[in-house]
Amino acid sequence: MNSERLLIYDTTLRDGEQCPGASMNLREKMEVARQLARLGVDVIEAGFPVISQGDFEAVSAIAREVRGPIITGLARCVPKDIEAAARAIKPAGKRGRIHVFLGTSKIHRQFKFGKARDEILRLAVEGVKLARKYCRNVQFSPEDGSRTELDFLTQIVEAAISAGATTINIPDTVGYATPKEYGAMFAHVIANARGARDVVFSAHCHDDLGMAVANSLSAVQNGVRQVEGTINGIGERAGNAALEEVIMALRTRRDAFTSVEMGVNVREIMRTSRLVSRMCGFVVQRNKAIVGENAFAHSAGIHQDGILKKRETYEIMNPEEIGWGVTELPLTKHSGRHALALRLKHLGYRLTDRDLNAVFARFKALGDKKKFVYDDDLGTLVDERAFEASEVWSLDYLSVTAGTGLVPTATVRLKKRAGTSGAPSSYEDAGTGDGPVDAALKTIDRITDRRGKLLDYQLRAVSAGKDAIGEVTIKADFGKGLILTGKGASTDIIEASARAYLNAVNRTFACSKRIARAASGS
Repeated sequence: MNSERLLIYDTTLRDGEQCPGASMNLREKMEVARQLARLGVDVIEAGFPVISQGDFEAVSAIAREVRGPIITGLARCVPKDIEAAARAIKPAGKRGRIHVFLGTSKIHRQFKFGKARDEILRLAVEGVKLARKYCRNVQFSPEDGSRTELDFLTQIVEAAISAGATTINIPDTVGYATPKEYGAMFAHVIANARGARDVVFSAHCHDDLGMAVANSLSAVQNGVRQVEGTINGIGERAGNAALEEVIMALRTRRDAFTSVEMGVNVREIMRTSRLVSRMCGFVVQRNKAIVGENAFAHSAGIHQDGILKKRETYEIMNPEEIGWGVTELPLTKHSGRHALALRLKHLGYRLTDRDLNAVFARFKALGDKKKFVYDDDLGTLVDERAFEASEVWSLDYLSVTAGTGLVPTATVRLKKRAGTSGAPSSYEDAGTGDGPVDAALKTIDRITDRRGKLLDYQLRAVSAGKDAIGEVTIKADFGKGLILTGKGASTDIIEASARAYLNAVNRTFACSKRIARAASGS
């Protein structure tokens, strides 16, 4: 039996970013998109261009700069959406795709649209036809497809194909389907919709019942030749199908999936997972399949004995194949700018001379504090630099006093970015709190006139050793529904915490228009 190409469709930058607290700025999205290209995904859904100027600019920039994958913009079956998507993907040329969607299930028709079947059918056809005027590569999705009546689902798929859709994605939008049901749905539609053999069918699964990956695999066994998902499974509610799990399931169980082959570079999986985790501020759970810290850890004596005798006794995958355990010689404070530049290039970062100089300065400062600077440390330094261009406030000085019998006190000095003329302004204040971190954050609040309620705080060691960088990820609520994530790193965890919170504070200024809209009630 000849194998067919299975397309890997990544929607980390669209569906994944819709997860509360996972929003990324343009530079972060570009880093992720470049890494997805290195991973070898076939399609990058870069965003939803009509929803904001930021999304439009991100899709357009990715379409212009990222080579290799097809670049897709999402649109409802609404002219303004489709026109915005067309403009955004235009720089990609023949690699551009417009993805139009429309709710089709009975509950969507009745409560979301208040429209009958024939009206939904008309809107779908008009949407696909309009998209085809701008782009030959058009994907259509009947939203909530897994809960749509089979006869109507087949009818609307057939109509979309006739209107010019080249890819048909039938999503399990709310994660309701079981693998048997989801696979049977595709088998039925492919067998009964006219023109089905001339298009690519795609699966898009959510993980509300923990079956997103299983449903995706069942779809592949029933004729699907494109699978959609996100890195680390991030996404709305319980998330999307985790692409790294889908990819490795297909690769590891080739005996069960003999009909498909992929073009993914699996050695980039770990690097991609870590980058996405850093960019969106979502720490990967330790026991997550494939990319979690415990994925290849063995603590039981029997397991350890078996692994030592033959790895395959307790490991069905070779961790090195996906980027685990690939150790590079660490840099030290004596390493020069050229050595740093080469290592960053090897890690996939593209920096301007100005950015490289800034990272090199931080690298030297870090080298004075710890013996070795590892690849993960370098990634953290680059991440920090990514925020500096949009900083309103930067940390200039921090001193804390705390201990048994003492009132935790923090003294903070911040610099405020200069306007069109003049030098940066310096502001200093001191305050107390329930602990040194709380004291520092409250002092930052007073200086910046921003009040954030801390919702989540996570600390992890970026690399090994007692001198490891501590990376802090925080999530804070600044009111009016504005929940933002911040990241900071330092060998001093109090400083890392202050940097993370200040990072979130700076993001509130980038979202000033949204704050104004919320305040006006519009």
